This record gives sequence, structure tokens and C-alpha cells, in this order.
Amino acid sequence: MKIVSRNPFSEEVNGEFELLTIQQIEMEIVKSRQAFLSWKSTPIVKRQSLIGKLAAVLMEDKRRCAKIITKEMGKPIKEALVEMQRCATICEYCAEHSESLLKEEMVQAGFKKSYISFNPLGIVLAIMPWNFPFMQVIRCVVPAIAAGNVVLLKHASNVPMCGLAIEELFARAGFPSHVFKTLLIDSASAMKLIQEDKVDGIALTGSSQAGVQIGTVAGSRIKRHVLELGGSDPFIVLEDTDLDQVAQAAVQMRFRNAGQTCVAAKRFIVMESVSQELTENFIRYLSCLKIGDPLHEETDLGPMGTRDSLMELKKQLDDAVGKGAVIVEGPEPPPHKSFFRPVLITNANPSMAVAQEEVFGPIASIFVVKDEEEIVSLANATEFGLGATIWSRDLERAEKLAKRIDAGIVGINTPVRSDPHLPFGGMKKSGLGRELSHYGFKEFTNIKTIMIEDGC
Repeated sequence: MKIVSRNPFSEEVNGEFELLTIQQIEMEIVKSRQAFLSWKSTPIVKRQSLIGKLAAVLMEDKRRCAKIITKEMGKPIKEALVEMQRCATICEYCAEHSESLLKEEMVQAGFKKSYISFNPLGIVLAIMPWNFPFMQVIRCVVPAIAAGNVVLLKHASNVPMCGLAIEELFARAGFPSHVFKTLLIDSASAMKLIQEDKVDGIALTGSSQAGVQIGTVAGSRIKRHVLELGGSDPFIVLEDTDLDQVAQAAVQMRFRNAGQTCVAAKRFIVMESVSQELTENFIRYLSCLKIGDPLHEETDLGPMGTRDSLMELKKQLDDAVGKGAVIVEGPEPPPHKSFFRPVLITNANPSMAVAQEEVFGPIASIFVVKDEEEIVSLANATEFGLGATIWSRDLERAEKLAKRIDAGIVGINTPVRSDPHLPFGGMKKSGLGRELSHYGFKEFTNIKTIMIEDGC
């Protein structure tokens, strides 16, 4: 059986790749286990040095890798270049801070000496998505590797070239063989690795449905797992803000990566007194989007990463129209099967699917509210809890409101995005655990307590 990489814009085949056999998978597991025995004993300063070299290699090769991203999943090249820069930034942070983040913590607890150490678990299986095919991998695996683990990557089936390119970059940076390894396997084989205790930890970035499946199996095997899942992020606009700048930010946050982002703004919750002006400004910026060939530097919105998402988006939009939605369409895309025309729903209501489900594509919905209680009620009326943004000049008011929103991340007058200094993750059906910061570094470690008294 083969994995086929296909350009979603040109529809040309980028390449075909054979899936690993059961015997080949077993061999890779053995090699990774052997690599772990050596890597866990490698001084952390050496690990940091290699991660620093990885950052340099990422920047040296960023344009070639960005083109691979664009050709495999359709992201505009200018956004793919930003993704590569973010990968390097994460590596630079890890290269500088890993030792301090993982150092032993001395605790005064009445013993002669007591402290906490952070020891690697072993092999981490990273099951990663296609929408940020480099950054999601780097954000997940580099802290785990810095902590002394080794990683096996099962990448999304439509981006095998990205997975292989990442493995190549690790090798060029000088990492020992099988500290990081891409496995070209299907989902059933990945699940089997968990079921048969071949791996010691699992990291998933994907849909909530995938999270339930992985979490169920990992839990049954008592395996550490981190789940970064979907979102339906509210974008909250209060009365006291610059509506032109906010509308510009709203369009950028909703339609970046063709709306295929877990922390994209998806539900625009706007105070009634400013809703008309905000809507007019939103439509103006929506009409300026440039849609077309993602390899062109001026393109803002490219094709959808997968054809499957097109049917789901049409279903969600039809549901909204059937429930009274007024639709404002953005620029018309090329006559191409993989594009979805960006749209704004100007009178969304909570009964619509766009209010209840994750909308993974270029559909924006504006909900009009009268007061803060309605804001909180509507923002939290979802099974998701990943990110949220609040826009207001009154920072004290915005902070108080932020504490009432069910989300793992809240940005006030700034887009939600991952920053290596801060933990990234959600609550409810948006996931378990955290990536980045000292919280993420310790997810795939044994947090070991050591207590010492004088001998008898």
C-alpha cells in the first residue's frame, strides 16, 4: 500500500511512498529503543547544542521546506515561510532554556535533603496533523527530545514529504540516528503501537474524535498522553475599541491558512452598539483577500488542504442558510475543485452548526450580544475550550472578562498563537496537557521525588 502526496492546487502527484511493513516497523522500534538508552544519558548541554543547530538548519533551508508545505497542503507560501520562522524560534528557545527548565527542584520538606527530578519516559509517538505540518511537529517533539526522550512521528497521510524533510533536518543538525524518526504508517498501525506497549508516551494534535480514540486506548494501557484538539474560539469585541483595526485583525485571524487552524477566531461575538460598524469593516477587509495559486507571494488564501473538508463546510453553511443566515461572500476563487469561497454570516444564532461545531475553513460568523453576561454565556456555550480573544481599550474590564471564559489561552488585544515562553493547550474537548514553557517540557517526564535521611 502507498501514501500519495498530491498538490491540492495543481492536483499533480508530488510523490508516492510505500507504507512500512509490520517487520520494518518492529525494526524501527528496536532502533529507537536503542537510541533512547544512549540519548537519555547525553548531557543536556549537548542536547541543547544540537537543538541550536536544528534552529540554524531550519532557517538555512526555510524556503525549500516552505515550498514542500505549500505543495503538499496548499498553504500560501508567505504563510509557510512564517511557519518555518516559528519553528526556528521554538528551537532557539529550547536551545537556551532546556537546562534551566528541567533542572532538579530542591524542596524543604523536613528531610535532610529532598528534591524533584525530571527523567525521560522513553519513546514518544507523535501523531501530527497536516495544517501546520512543520510547526506542530517541532512544537511537540523538540521539548520531548530536549528532556531525553526519542520520538517517532506518524504524520498526516497527505504530508509525507514534510515528515521526511523534518527527519532530514534532524540528521543534518547532527542528531544521532533514531532520536527522531518519521514512520510512514497508517492510523491502524499507529494505534497498534499504543495497544502493544511499543511506545511510552503519545502526543496527538488532531480532531476531538481522534482524541477520543487515542485517549481511550492510551488510557487503557496507562500511557502518558497529551491531546491538542479542536477549537471554536470566540473573538469578543467590546464597545471601546478601534473597530477598523479590530476588523482587520478579525479577517486575518479567521482566514489565515484558509481558516484551517485550531486557534483561529471562529465565532465573532460583538456588542450590539458596534456590530454594524464592525460588520461593515469586516466585509471591506474580506473583499480585499487575494485568492489563488499558493506559490504566488501575494496570495492570501489558497485551496483547502483536503477535499473531505469541503463537504463538511458546505453542510455547515447550508445549515446556517436554512436557519435564516444572511451570507456575504468574499472574492470568488479560481474555478478549482479544492477552493471554498470565503463567506461571512452576519446574523448567526446559537442554533446553527457554525455555533456548535468546529468550523475548519473560511466561514466567519458574527453573533450580536447586548451585555457581558450574554458574551460569557455565548462564548462558553460550546464543547470546546482552546482559545479566545477580547478586544477593548479597558484592560481591567477585559482581564476580568478573560477569567470568565472557558479557554486554555486568552489574548487581549492580540491574536491567540503559540509562544515558547507560555503553555499552549485547551480544556473541555479541546484537549489534555500542555505544550511549550516549563509545563510542556515536563509532560513526557517521570516527575520523580527523592527523599534523603542519614543512614541508620
